[in-house]
Amino acid sequence: MVVMEAAARGGVVEYRSTAISRLDSDILGAVAFGDAADVADARLLHVQLAVPRGGGLVELWRGAGPVEQGTEGPIRYAHDRNLLFGILELDERQYGGIQGAAQAAYEAIGDFQRRRDQQHLLRMWNYIGDINRGSGDAERYKQFCLGRSRGFANIPEWAFPAATAVGRRDGLPLLQLCWLAGRQAGRPVENPRQVEAYHYPRQYGPAPPSFCRAINVPGGQLMVSGTASIVGSDSVHAGDLRAQLDETALNLRRVLEAAAAGTQAQAQSGLPPGTVVKAYLRDSLAAPLAAARLEEILGGDVRILALEADICRSELLVEVECVCDYPAAVRG
Repeated sequence: MVVMEAAARGGVVEYRSTAISRLDSDILGAVAFGDAADVADARLLHVQLAVPRGGGLVELWRGAGPVEQGTEGPIRYAHDRNLLFGILELDERQYGGIQGAAQAAYEAIGDFQRRRDQQHLLRMWNYIGDINRGSGDAERYKQFCLGRSRGFANIPEWAFPAATAVGRRDGLPLLQLCWLAGRQAGRPVENPRQVEAYHYPRQYGPAPPSFCRAINVPGGQLMVSGTASIVGSDSVHAGDLRAQLDETALNLRRVLEAAAAGTQAQAQSGLPPGTVVKAYLRDSLAAPLAAARLEEILGGDVRILALEADICRSELLVEVECVCDYPAAVRG
């Protein structure tokens, strides 16, 4: 069994490469990819993203001691004193499609979070079937963004969480979401090389994506959103995986530097040792190349985990995300 930790304080995330039979009492939430788990536990979300070379991967978010669990309507959740992990799955057919499902999901999450002690959204993941299907404004990702924007109508831009949205290929009309929220708000971080996602121009859809590039969680963790080969608001290096990996890694470094700016931490060019980077790849056969190139650029102490997924823009071949404990690693 391979166990990798991506951070060292409350809200630690672990990745396990072998099947699990139960969730420990301190698990806030878990996401199982591929053939990773057969556990009847409300804290577990099954997502059909394949792991290259088969098998499975389980992402485990640990709290500070035993957690309290609950359900509210379709929302399943668990929390400790400071953090909450939520799960929501909606059948798109009951909401007239992906736009309606996204709006309903985000309205439900916003209402739910306002009544929690851990009310501040920090990090969200969205798993969408056939994310690139459709053309123009009818593309499913653009329709998802429109629904999310409407559901987030009462959330100011400065309170947007970090986020990822990637595509499943299982053919199910199911919108799957999970999120991490905290008692304290995080500090949003933007990338100076990129336009804020929520300010993207009209050409990218009827509503821009509602997320920040990263969020600095109280206590020191940096949670980086899904990051790809985008400069300004434009995709670059279409069809060239190696060049996209290089551009993506540069964006990761710039986010890290921006997060350290204005603090006592000193920016560094690479990710802190021990960081686990999760890479979503359109072609799973590219996993060895992607891992080798990312490790070369980001440093040998960074671990790469790959999942096969469709990326939100059809011309993009890879998207990465990570959690890192950056201040302690870069402090002078």
